[in-house]
Amino acid sequence: MDGHVRRLLNRVAIALAAVATAALMHLFRHSSTFCFTTSPAYSSLSLAPFPRTSCDAASRRVVDPDLRLAKLRSTPRWRRHNAALSASLVEPLRRLRLLGNSSRVLCIAAGAGQAVDALRVAGVGDVTGVDLVDFPPLVRRADPHNLPFFDDAFDLVLSDDPAALTGALFPSRFAAEIERTVRRGGAIALAVDRHISLSIVATLFKKSRVVDVRNTSLNGSSASIVILSTNAERH
Repeated sequence: MDGHVRRLLNRVAIALAAVATAALMHLFRHSSTFCFTTSPAYSSLSLAPFPRTSCDAASRRVVDPDLRLAKLRSTPRWRRHNAALSASLVEPLRRLRLLGNSSRVLCIAAGAGQAVDALRVAGVGDVTGVDLVDFPPLVRRADPHNLPFFDDAFDLVLSDDPAALTGALFPSRFAAEIERTVRRGGAIALAVDRHISLSIVATLFKKSRVVDVRNTSLNGSSASIVILSTNAERH
């Protein structure tokens, strides 16, 4: 008799454990679509701003992208970087007639979007920023080895990250994707480490030629801005 009771209790315990596991799995799978409501007693309080639901509480922890951008733009580092970009990148491209206010520009390895912001401040209206990690509102997610854009989609592709080219997983593929998305007669402008030989850059970009090189300092690091024109014949 005792053995029968023990077996019955074991079966009940196993069944309860299975039900609890299933309930937890259901809860995790639907946590993004359901919110747990707090006690009515809390929602009726007028003293402290208690969240009424778990989703409400989570949403309060998310910083608005525009507010985050405004805070970044107010920092001295952001302003210094944009000033350096304007002097070493934007102005030379304008003088070479490779950049205008109506130019379609793609910024790759854009980080938080400083180059995007600098170009828009300079009056360029059509600027797209991409990186492996999105950073709204200026940068969206895209793989530079497989850019989600048509051939010849842009007048100019640029990067203000000196590690973008040399740090790419496949530098030749990285360069080929840039050249694919730039129209013939357009331009490429890249920040590279000052110790990188220009012959390496010229070898990677097979359909473009170097038209200008200038030294600058970006975020405290020495770099060279290499500007190429995509005048070579497409094969």
